Amino acid sequence: MESQQSSVDAVQKLDGFATRLETPCGSGSMVWRKWGEGPPLVLLHGGHGAWTHWIRNIPYYAASYTVWAPDLPGHGESATPERTDSGDTIAEVIATGLRMLLADEAPLDVVGFSLGAVLATYLAAVAPELVRRLILVDPGGLGTPLGDVRMASFRGLTEPAEITAAHRQNLLTVMIRHPETIDALALHVQATNVALCRINPRPIVMPDLLLKALVRTETPVDAIWGELDNPHPDPEHQRAALARYRPHLRFRVVEDAGHWNMYERPEGFHRALDDLLALGPGNHAG
Repeated sequence: MESQQSSVDAVQKLDGFATRLETPCGSGSMVWRKWGEGPPLVLLHGGHGAWTHWIRNIPYYAASYTVWAPDLPGHGESATPERTDSGDTIAEVIATGLRMLLADEAPLDVVGFSLGAVLATYLAAVAPELVRRLILVDPGGLGTPLGDVRMASFRGLTEPAEITAAHRQNLLTVMIRHPETIDALALHVQATNVALCRINPRPIVMPDLLLKALVRTETPVDAIWGELDNPHPDPEHQRAALARYRPHLRFRVVEDAGHWNMYERPEGFHRALDDLLALGPGNHAG
């Protein structure tokens, strides 16, 4: 119980330091949070997630940047968009928010994780003036073979211990490679975010919809990959898929980490992202 409460407290504490803003989304609003001061850095979370996918990274980057971490449309506290099966529609909602909040600072560096990387690519396609460069972290939509991602079902589960075990299993299946790195905070983030998600990512991701969005933009692209990513295995295979469209792609691998590598191995992720941010945008469409 103490570890569960400490996880709740950790989320609430970081949330308490944020400035919360809202922009239009569907019949409601898209919720944005920002921390820190400095150049803007936009972080887009993964599917069935929320801003808390970045909970181990926001304090680090807020020391040097103004970190913007929204709840994507249909996730967390953000409203459901008018269409949930259109990457362009969702990207337009994000673009509207960025124009309202960061128009004077565009173009921007956008870092997207998993679904967030796919939506970041749509964003660059529909609003290229807003995106200075993309840094894609373990996205789908590359037309590459999937790993074994059979998920535990919650059907019929009523006991808290059974529900927690299912969340733990799904974290191991999709997000995290090493069981010992699934702590109370990871379980709390997973359980909270999954319950709030109202979007099925498949129609806007699979099988190769990131690549189809990528050919619509000349925005520079770099990428970071977890060495042991299960949904999208073999970093070299993923690099090759992206390099067909960005031959000079800079690609970094976070060692000994799964799909959610910024949580499982934050220090390794920070080294990779710091390196790419320091280099600046440098490649162009092939």
